[in-house]
Amino acid sequence: MKITDTIGSVLKRKGEITIQYIAPEQSVYEGLEMMARYDIGALLVCSNNRLVGILSERDYARKGVLKGHHSKETHVSEIMTSPVLFVSPQHTVDECMSMMTEHHFRHLPVLEHDKVVGVISIGDLVKWVISGQEQTIQDLHGYIVGAYPG
Repeated sequence: MKITDTIGSVLKRKGEITIQYIAPEQSVYEGLEMMARYDIGALLVCSNNRLVGILSERDYARKGVLKGHHSKETHVSEIMTSPVLFVSPQHTVDECMSMMTEHHFRHLPVLEHDKVVGVISIGDLVKWVISGQEQTIQDLHGYIVGAYPG
């Protein structure tokens, strides 16, 4: 597990995960309920089977609460982030970490041929990198104590 590995590899390792969507005309409150129910920090916003935005807890805090919008009276489209930056399964872990750091967001949709195939969080990427480092440490330890094959 290296930072040069593809996002496709990360998605395969995550396994089958249901992606949560919300429509732009739904209320922010409904979005918050979904995020709480599924213990997630963001929802993809889709209209006519196309990704049109992303709604995150940060969007709600900064564009909803701080601006005095009431979640039950505000449509998702009013506070969602749009347009959405996304990646393909061919992007690398390093590229995605750089993009997320530069743009200050924690969730990144993965699209292939205009179809959503997954969502990567900064937590997913950190876990990937840490797993790779743990494997390297084990290999080096084995080499030092003479257990290294070869």
